[in-house]
Amino acid sequence: MHVLEQYLTYPAAAPLQDRQAEAILLTLIECGPRLLASPDSYDERATLMWCATQALNGLIGCGVPQDWATHAIGHELTAAYGLDHAQTLAVVLPALLRHQKQQKGEKLLQYGERIWGISSGSEEQRMEEAIAQTEAFFRSLGVRTRLAEYDIPAEGVRGIGARIEARDGKIGERRDIGAEQIDAILQACTK
Repeated sequence: MHVLEQYLTYPAAAPLQDRQAEAILLTLIECGPRLLASPDSYDERATLMWCATQALNGLIGCGVPQDWATHAIGHELTAAYGLDHAQTLAVVLPALLRHQKQQKGEKLLQYGERIWGISSGSEEQRMEEAIAQTEAFFRSLGVRTRLAEYDIPAEGVRGIGARIEARDGKIGERRDIGAEQIDAILQACTK
């Protein structure tokens, strides 16, 4: 997720950072299921930790726009409902990507092609498929992607957008996600 917050934004003439981010993502997609199957595997644990280090050491974020809206919203859900960090991020990201599809379109298409091998269909279909593949990957790891799966009703997320905007202002790589957009994203998380 930390990689995606630095990668799924908009093109910034940073091909090396893009390819480094993609390498981390592809490695995690390979490593995750193997680690679940063999949780005591030193090699798989080391691979996961090296990916985590690369995701947050600042290298892939050099010179590129960064989002962090998924984290801002996820942190509020953790505070309100006690869900862990990974759970809230897996819930928020698909809804946020669907909501911000037009703003993130070029990078979503790149992500779909380079990470999930999606190259046919309309742009809209390819973006949706990239989001669906991401969601399916989270589920394959046993991580739920809807608030209802954690027994959090739609009315339970009202007001979160206003709290975030009051504290942080508008969020996202373009600073275009305010209270109204956050509430719409959270409502989508409940369906």
